[in-house]
Amino acid sequence: MELDQKQKQELEELLDILVSVRGRHTELVTVMIPAGFNISSVVRQLEAEKSTAANIKSKATRTAVEDSLERIIRELKNYKQTPKNGLAAFAGNISQKEGVQDLKLWLYEPAKPLNVRIYRCDQVFIIDPLKEMLEAQEIYGLLVIDRQEATIGILEGKQIKLITHMTSGVPGKVRAGGQCLSPDTLVIKDNGEKIKIRDIKIGDKIKALDVPNRELVYTKCTKIWKNTKSSYLEIKTSNNNLLILSEDHTLFILEGNKLKEITADMTMQGAVLLNDKKEKESITKITKIKNKIGLIDIETISENFFANNILVHNSSQRFHRITEGLAKEFFRRVSGEMKKVFFEMPKLKGILVGGPIPTKEEFLEEGDLPTTLRNKVIAVKDLGYTDMHGLELLVEQSQQDIAEQELVKEKNILAKFFETLGKHREKAAYGLEKVKLALQRGAVDILLISKKLPKNEAEELEKAAANIGAEIIIISTDNQYGEQFLNLTKGVGAVLRFALE
Repeated sequence: MELDQKQKQELEELLDILVSVRGRHTELVTVMIPAGFNISSVVRQLEAEKSTAANIKSKATRTAVEDSLERIIRELKNYKQTPKNGLAAFAGNISQKEGVQDLKLWLYEPAKPLNVRIYRCDQVFIIDPLKEMLEAQEIYGLLVIDRQEATIGILEGKQIKLITHMTSGVPGKVRAGGQCLSPDTLVIKDNGEKIKIRDIKIGDKIKALDVPNRELVYTKCTKIWKNTKSSYLEIKTSNNNLLILSEDHTLFILEGNKLKEITADMTMQGAVLLNDKKEKESITKITKIKNKIGLIDIETISENFFANNILVHNSSQRFHRITEGLAKEFFRRVSGEMKKVFFEMPKLKGILVGGPIPTKEEFLEEGDLPTTLRNKVIAVKDLGYTDMHGLELLVEQSQQDIAEQELVKEKNILAKFFETLGKHREKAAYGLEKVKLALQRGAVDILLISKKLPKNEAEELEKAAANIGAEIIIISTDNQYGEQFLNLTKGVGAVLRFALE
């Protein structure tokens, strides 16, 4: 079960007090009694602990612990049995002056079952079991993804938390001719002549490789493009061959006896290339140069050729297949990360996915997301952002899908208040004095109170609202909507049943 807003506020206020207390020594006593546990046996245990405390060497600490235990024991004896959800007691000397005692006691009957039994003397109170009661019971996983990046987060309570951001290395959309070589790159014609790529003509046959059969062939040039890049790579090999090419140009890398296609910007020093004698050459140096350069691209029937004696290719179709493979590998990495984050998250209510068409659908179909997580996807939204802003938009667009989720519920209530204020001003009130007047006249339907409103003022308003059957909503300040409400209303507003005038 979830704590209601009033219960949350009361517990938060208690925790704020308890966390601020620091004992001079191990003189702060925490006692927690779980639901259903015999309170009389706890009293007997504490009486025994009080006897043990007589052995504490420090007189001040001994006195503080004994007096705290005595105070707790006295209060527990007023209970015939443990309250329905258990009981927590905190007592200790909170004075910061040596030799001065200021003993305080706090008793708390939780609104949710307490499942731990604790007795502890320390310099701080043990509050973690109570803090856990404030945690949102419903958590939503968030993913925004395109082919270049993905952001994983969670929606917990009213907060959107970024978990991880990933990039793919997949090149963006590239038109034919996007992968280019220096105009001075040499190719070998079928008559044995070496010519610069700038001089090649459509229909010329140049040296290439029949990849499936690993045989040298001559292939026809079918297309030629010119292009300009703002940066390029120089790749040197062990046989002193040099390639000057765009970063997205695709090379053949030998891995064992297999040729692997990889873009130049993902190639590493030491990678093995194939030359026009079908011999191996390793990459000895890769240099990136940021300088504008004119480049040339060609396409051949065999979808490859030898450039400066090194096997390369740049077919747009082949490039498309490479990017598809890189994208699928990225999808699998994202799925693996989601599995690590969400698979064993017990409070995960559902998963929201956003991104451009059709990437998000491709991810869900081809990303190997475990079936358990795939079945938890409750919303898929069209988005153009894949960063933190994308997560925020994903939550925004998924309001109908998670209508009962705390952040959305609070935002909808505030939206109703601001809409009423804008369109039907006579049916809304804000500011302490105007809302008090509306309560006195029984006109308040929904009372909105900021968590930052002073406690005494909030309690007075809540009591008046309860007397006329008004709904009471506590507005947080850990998001922009709550802050906007606080700044406008000074912490209190109301939607009215009828106009005051």
